[in-house]
Amino acid sequence: MTDLKAVIADLTAESEQIDHMVEGLPADRWEAPTPAPGWTVADQVAHLAFIYRLAGTAASDAEAFRALTERAKGDFDGAVNAALAQYPRTEPDRLLQRWRAERDAGIAALAAFPEDGAVPWLVNPLPPAILCCAGIMETFAHGQDVADTLGLRPERTDRLEHLVGFAVLTRDFGYQSHGMTPPDFPFRYEITLPSGRLWEFGPPDAADRVSGPAEDFCLLVTRRRHRTDLRVKAEGAEAGRWLDIAQAYRGPAGAGREPGQFSRPR
Repeated sequence: MTDLKAVIADLTAESEQIDHMVEGLPADRWEAPTPAPGWTVADQVAHLAFIYRLAGTAASDAEAFRALTERAKGDFDGAVNAALAQYPRTEPDRLLQRWRAERDAGIAALAAFPEDGAVPWLVNPLPPAILCCAGIMETFAHGQDVADTLGLRPERTDRLEHLVGFAVLTRDFGYQSHGMTPPDFPFRYEITLPSGRLWEFGPPDAADRVSGPAEDFCLLVTRRRHRTDLRVKAEGAEAGRWLDIAQAYRGPAGAGREPGQFSRPR
């Protein structure tokens, strides 16, 4: 999908957007509710810090990672919530320092991992570059929630190609989340990156096709916008069905967003 050095640089740049959005933010704004029900701005940053800590531990200390995830078996959401309770969400300065430290340590551990190796992860081991792409997905999604809350517009660049590729790789997650059987044939994807470059994948003659701007596609697969508010198009019945259930993460789909909840991205 991509080389490790390139995706590390893009993961770093994407994660630094979180800093730009919350640095200097008044304490009461950290407590503001985000579009994710029950989550404040502080919760979003704490969650990202935990995810980067988890990835960094997996890449640097496999035994510690196994011990950490062993406690999560059977109730991963409960384990995540318990972990978030350890973050100083009512102390913004400390939380921001914690986020930066765990983000930097996680990225450094992934950068140092053998590129042709596999990092132990929650379901299956992953190449470090793919785990970095998953990190970009998490950062995009939770960063969008923060941006929506604060009325900000994140910078969108061709770094999104990593998330686009990850979403294509995990196409079947949406089917699995809904208890549906994925199709046994590939889709064709033609996604336009912010620079105007076309990202293409899949058989050129495929009957089921997905096309549109990369930002809209990423908002769709992270469920941060409703399908009807995006310029993502499908050709073919199965591709159209997929747009309703697409998600680039495992587990429950969540509530998603309502039609018209946000203005269309510029």
